[in-house]
Amino acid sequence: EEHKRVWADLIRSKDAVIAEGAQEVKRVDPGGIKTHVALCDGERALQKRILPALQGVVPEVVLILDLMHALEKLWKVAYCFYPEGSEEATGWVKERTLWVLKGKVSQVVKGMRNSATKRGLSGPKRETVDKVAKYLRRNQHLMKYEEYMRKGLPIASGCVEGACKNLIKDRMERSGMRWSLSGGDAMIRLRSLYLSGDLDDYWEFHLTEESRRLYPPGRWEVVGK
Repeated sequence: EEHKRVWADLIRSKDAVIAEGAQEVKRVDPGGIKTHVALCDGERALQKRILPALQGVVPEVVLILDLMHALEKLWKVAYCFYPEGSEEATGWVKERTLWVLKGKVSQVVKGMRNSATKRGLSGPKRETVDKVAKYLRRNQHLMKYEEYMRKGLPIASGCVEGACKNLIKDRMERSGMRWSLSGGDAMIRLRSLYLSGDLDDYWEFHLTEESRRLYPPGRWEVVGK
C-alpha cells in the first residue's frame, strides 16, 4: 500500500486519539472530496465518539461494523447449538454469514432466537444467544455490507489487524522483553514513524530541535580564532 500512515498510543484517551485521527483526515483530504470510512467494532463508546469528532472535518463519514467482529458473535451462537469444531457449526456460520452479507441481519436474529426456543436452551447458552441477537440488532444500521461492497468500501479491518501485528507485536513482544508504559509508548511512536516512511524526516527535525535546545539562539555565538 502507498501513502499509508500507521500509529498507536498507549497513554492518551480515546477522545485524544480519535481527535488526532480527525486531524489526519483533514490533512490528507482538506477539500473533503474523498469517501471516508470508519471501521470499528461494536463498542458503543467508540461509535459515539467517531462521528462527532469528524463533523465539520469532512462532509460525510460511513461508519461500518467490522465484519470479523460480527462473525465472532455468530461463532459463539453456533457453539450453543452444535459442538465446537463440528461441521454443523461451520455450516451454520457459513449460511448466516451469507445472509448477513446480503443484508438479512433481521432474519439471522429472528432465526437464532427461534432456534434457541425450539431447542429449549436455557442458562448461559440462552444468555449468549440473546446477547448476540441484541448486539446484531443494535448494530444493524452499520451492517449494510451488500451496499458497502457495491460501492467498493472495506467491510473488515484486516489491514488494521495486520498493522497491529507489524507495528506492535513483532517489535514489542519478543522473547524476554518487558516494557514500562512510557518506554513502550516511545518505542511505538518511533516504529510508527519508521513504518510510515517518515523516520528520516523526523530524525532531521529531531536533530534541529536538539541543537536549538542545547545551543539556543542569542546565548551562543561562533568565535573566530
